[in-house]
Amino acid sequence: MKVLVIGGAGYIGSHVVKAMMKAGHKVTVFDNLSSGLRCNLFKENDFIHGNILIQSEIEAAFEKGFDAFVHLAAFKAVGESMENPEKYSVNNITGTLNIMNAAVKFGCKKMIFSSSAAVFGAPQYLPIDENHPKNPESYYGFTKLEIERFMAWYDQLKGLKFAALRYFNAAGYDPDGEIRGLERSPQNLLPRIMEVACGMRDELKVFGTDYDTRDGTCIRDYVHVTDLANAHVLALEYIAKNNESLTVNLGTEKGTTVKELLDASRRISGKAIPSEDVERRPGDPACLYATSKHAKELLGWEPKFSDVDTLVKTTWEVYK
Repeated sequence: MKVLVIGGAGYIGSHVVKAMMKAGHKVTVFDNLSSGLRCNLFKENDFIHGNILIQSEIEAAFEKGFDAFVHLAAFKAVGESMENPEKYSVNNITGTLNIMNAAVKFGCKKMIFSSSAAVFGAPQYLPIDENHPKNPESYYGFTKLEIERFMAWYDQLKGLKFAALRYFNAAGYDPDGEIRGLERSPQNLLPRIMEVACGMRDELKVFGTDYDTRDGTCIRDYVHVTDLANAHVLALEYIAKNNESLTVNLGTEKGTTVKELLDASRRISGKAIPSEDVERRPGDPACLYATSKHAKELLGWEPKFSDVDTLVKTTWEVYK
């Protein structure tokens, strides 16, 4: 299929592009390079430098004729979304509606959307499944949930079939070593650990060591970015075969503690990686992890690279 990957020069986007190419799809990347990187582009793909907030630019892209598209162009910093909701309203909500309107206008009716487990908010039970109550605690999570609702209406009214893929923390790098662009201003734990290992930061702050977990530190769900990319491919194949939409969680079903990730990083990098234990952050739940049972049943998806050592090794290969 001809696939337009919007945000395809970004960290997750570039891995999705590679997986789509590997599956035999012809890929075009659409990106404004605000956070994406030219070094993440593959020479085999067409590239359109464009902005989802400019309707004429996104329409000009869809006018070229695509069978499907992947939307990875949302802003995703939780803290920033609480301080600057206007930015997230315009980019995530208005930008997505621009994309969907252009897609249906030019007959592109298969959509893969990078949603988020942030739509759930604090866990009422674990592991989190698709039916867990949705009470987002960040404006970022709210925008993702609203987009899911928009997609459901466009499916009903316009026949736009979608896959909403909900996951917590994408981590790791291309095991083949082809994708090496570092994220700009990363917010997640593993890149921050790597920045300390490389001397880009002085130390890592560990927020809370007295949680009711196996070692006292928070448990979070880290899924290797290549596993996530493969889920995007499987979701597209599912929609093409069944002509129906789907919403699935993508998780490891057990999660990893801050200390486990830090210890593995010290062992694999051979670096001391100084850290300081500090007070808990307000609102941080002890555990967050999702079940992928539904994704396994519908898509046959299994995470193959999401063990702690592979997450750390593939990231260290890029950062070192």
